Amino acid sequence: MTQVEARDSRGTEGSPDPTSGTRRARIRRAVGALSRPGPWARGRLLAALAVLLGLLMLLHAQITDRGGLGSLVESVLPWFGVFVPVLLAGALWRRSASAVVALLLPVVVWLSLFGGLLVDKSHAGGDLTLVSHNVGAGNTDPAATARDLAASGADLLALEEITSQARGVYEQELAKTFPHHTVLGTVGLWSKLPLSDTRAVDIQQDVGPLGDAKSDDQKLPYNRALRTTVATDEGPLAVYVAHLGSVRVMPRNGFWTDSRDRNATALAKALAAERNERVVLLGDLNGTVDDRAFAGITAQLHSVQDEAGNGFGFSWPAKFPVARIDQILVRGVEPESSWVLPATGSDHLPVAAGISW
Repeated sequence: MTQVEARDSRGTEGSPDPTSGTRRARIRRAVGALSRPGPWARGRLLAALAVLLGLLMLLHAQITDRGGLGSLVESVLPWFGVFVPVLLAGALWRRSASAVVALLLPVVVWLSLFGGLLVDKSHAGGDLTLVSHNVGAGNTDPAATARDLAASGADLLALEEITSQARGVYEQELAKTFPHHTVLGTVGLWSKLPLSDTRAVDIQQDVGPLGDAKSDDQKLPYNRALRTTVATDEGPLAVYVAHLGSVRVMPRNGFWTDSRDRNATALAKALAAERNERVVLLGDLNGTVDDRAFAGITAQLHSVQDEAGNGFGFSWPAKFPVARIDQILVRGVEPESSWVLPATGSDHLPVAAGISW
């Protein structure tokens, strides 16, 4: 064979046949494609996390409350929804069909729990406007807070965490707008309508042998709940104002809720004994209505925010609200609207509601 014939048989002298290299590349791509998992097999971890997220929200009431875990989860339950778009982004990046389908579970559960809060259920009008505000013991300008609240249009104004130093300021600033008021300890009610039958409500703030040995007069300065009757054109309205115990995240004990839970149980018993058909509860409950600790209360009263509000109505902390722990709950009246008022000098936002007979 001549050199020319040899070169022709190989394409060019000393170089490989290009067609054979193309074939090998195609074979490698085919093998790689077959070895990679399909869209249903990819993202199994993401799919598992989506299912767990849905089950956590669906079965939140079954979570143990050891260390306050159940209450902590329920306090921030709506925020678990933020994990849905995070998981969705991961599923799309991984091109995982299984993860996308699995996300349907948490989406459906979240919408069933909180979808109603995405709709404005408020109605114009109302016979009475209610406002509740934890004015904050550390409020450096109670006079300005009082003036803001006086301009809110409230017929009934409940204040919590009133200090002995600030009490006179609130009484002076609110006197012109509200001719009637009552203060027992750290809670009070200002009203445009007459009040009667006012008394402290024992929410077991001071318990144990030492607490039992104290007289009512000794306990009054730090009393945190009251009950009074408001005289309306439609008949008497029983109004409760309460500030339940604080909660704490403790390094050793977890989410500590002992005093709040004890207060909630005692308040539920007082409400159960209430004979008036029309009842309003205003106050800082230091928890959301999703929290199991308030089952005894929410079984008797309904949240105006849930029934006639617009949005979640978060009220705490004032600078970046993440939870609604300030509540307006009712029975025997019609919720018309619910909203959150602008910030004052407190670390809580005031909450408001309109009700009708």
